Amino acid sequence: MPINIFQLFQQYTEVYYLTAFLLGLIVGSFLNVVIYRLPIMLKAGWKSECQAFLAEEEGLPHAHNEEQIFNLNTPRSRCPHCGHAITAWENIPILSYLFLRGRCRKCKTAISLRYPAVELFTALLTLACAWRFGLSLHAAFAIFLSWSLIALAFIDLDEQYLPDSITLPFLWLGLLLNTQNLFSDLESAVIGAAAGYLILWSVYMLFKKLTGKEGMGFGDFKLLAMLGAWLGWQMLPAIILLSSMVGAVIGILLIASNRHQRGIPIPFGPFLAAAGWIALLWGNDINRAYLQWIAT
Repeated sequence: MPINIFQLFQQYTEVYYLTAFLLGLIVGSFLNVVIYRLPIMLKAGWKSECQAFLAEEEGLPHAHNEEQIFNLNTPRSRCPHCGHAITAWENIPILSYLFLRGRCRKCKTAISLRYPAVELFTALLTLACAWRFGLSLHAAFAIFLSWSLIALAFIDLDEQYLPDSITLPFLWLGLLLNTQNLFSDLESAVIGAAAGYLILWSVYMLFKKLTGKEGMGFGDFKLLAMLGAWLGWQMLPAIILLSSMVGAVIGILLIASNRHQRGIPIPFGPFLAAAGWIALLWGNDINRAYLQWIAT
């Protein structure tokens, strides 16, 4: 009788970890596409909706522009400088970048180091989840959440917004998973989703009242609500504290090194995503250590 994949992973854990790492590399390559293309797709949709609304307001027929199909699958990836279509062998995670020496095969223009960095980063986070949770449903969904956090973090870095098309489905998925107490009990998950949103919304409103400025975006509220839905309200203090501390330190360093101008907002989503991922893997340990420190 042939051995199945789960038995193979149970018997040879190194095969399980290697598979997780390689899967992370492949998904990291896809996440590069999501990070680049999803904002363009969203902007095109918003533009079309605005044109349709204005046409309706003015009583004019909405013109349907025959635009080239652009989504996560079509068209094929191309060099942004010369338009060279990327072939399959030029799209192998990490290896193609090394073989091509970081340059387009056609025009020799340098390829951004971020592409292989995202692939390697995704592979390492996938491997970490596999190691932390073992061969389990917890590992599978922790990996899935990690991929979403990577996409959200890099999109927020580039565009300074967090797409609802990622945060909201994952919020509902977290609640559904916790009907089976996968990462938290359902009551804690529901409270976590509501409290996560309301905490940052309250900070936003208070800051706006005091300064007349918007300190963060609504996407940050939804991201924290999403993390609360997955991990429960008990993890929210650690997530907020970690993200605020890291954000403050990095912000001060960027300003001190003249790499960021005062008055230009720094996206908070990447810090929330990083803190949420840490809480996903070690949140219980962090809370336990904190309570022990308080008790002593």
